[in-house]
Amino acid sequence: MHFASDNSGPANPEILAALNAANTGYAMGYGADEEMAKVTARIREIFEAPEAAVYLVATGTAANVLALSTLSQPWQTLFCSAPAHINMDECNAPEFYTGGAKLTLVTAADKMTPANLRAAIEGEETRGVHGPQRGPVSITQVTEFGTVYTVDELAALGDVVTSYGLAMHLDGARFTNALVSGCSPAEMTWKAGVDAVSFGGTKNGCMGVEAVIFFDPAKAQEFEYRRKRGAHLFSKHRYLSAQMLAYLTDDLWLRNARAANAKAARLATGLRNAGAHFSHEPQANMIFATLPRATHQRLFDAGAVYHLWDGTLDGAAKEELTARFVCDWSIGDDQIDAFLALL
Repeated sequence: MHFASDNSGPANPEILAALNAANTGYAMGYGADEEMAKVTARIREIFEAPEAAVYLVATGTAANVLALSTLSQPWQTLFCSAPAHINMDECNAPEFYTGGAKLTLVTAADKMTPANLRAAIEGEETRGVHGPQRGPVSITQVTEFGTVYTVDELAALGDVVTSYGLAMHLDGARFTNALVSGCSPAEMTWKAGVDAVSFGGTKNGCMGVEAVIFFDPAKAQEFEYRRKRGAHLFSKHRYLSAQMLAYLTDDLWLRNARAANAKAARLATGLRNAGAHFSHEPQANMIFATLPRATHQRLFDAGAVYHLWDGTLDGAAKEELTARFVCDWSIGDDQIDAFLALL
């Protein structure tokens, strides 16, 4: 009954088999391996972007901050939502890798709107050399609260970003979980005005690999320098390439995401039937549900693993507490049903 994070689940056996197959003979290092060329071709095909520059790193933080540092200057501010990973979960890595660019928080909600994004942009670059200049906008898809931007919502944000001549970054740690809910990769990115994508693999069954995609190849050389200078260029790069190539072969990336989303839907239905309330309507593989403290205590005592989002297990039994539940590609119906039987 493990719902703590999709980081907690195992790597897909097809990924491990690809790593084992790559672990023979010799291959050129630093991204010059044959598998990387195939990865680039496949990602260009998937995103309908024949000139896209594609790079691999091992962590989502590296993907986000190296992409954003390539799109920004140290005297600028980056626009994001308050719950964004670059604000809440990356230990000031954006500020570090950008050389000191600050963050401007657009909204406390899961999604930005064109109105609050425009207001945030208008609030900066107002004091000449005494204040930060406007920099890139970073959005998250799936959002940190498990919701998904529609294509129209993304395009509306893109119109605002473009109107100010800014760049747009998409944190896609759970990109594929959003994709299988009804978008195409191109519609969700460059067609909506996105300049760079952090395309996640780790949360969706890989051992540890993320792609950074620039739709303008003019950014490629700067990113290469920043990746090397930031100590994120793997010498034995083939082990990153092998994961990503297997991930994108035979629709493994889509199969894993569909499985995770389906398991979350099963869990959400059971929670709803048990009287749980949702702070955000589940749309992918992440659920925020409110249950009485006594129910949480019973679940934890039985061995369930997940995160309370507010409050602690100590207190009044009837008090409602919100928790986050995340399903990965591997979780079984038996785990979900055992959990639901305790409600």
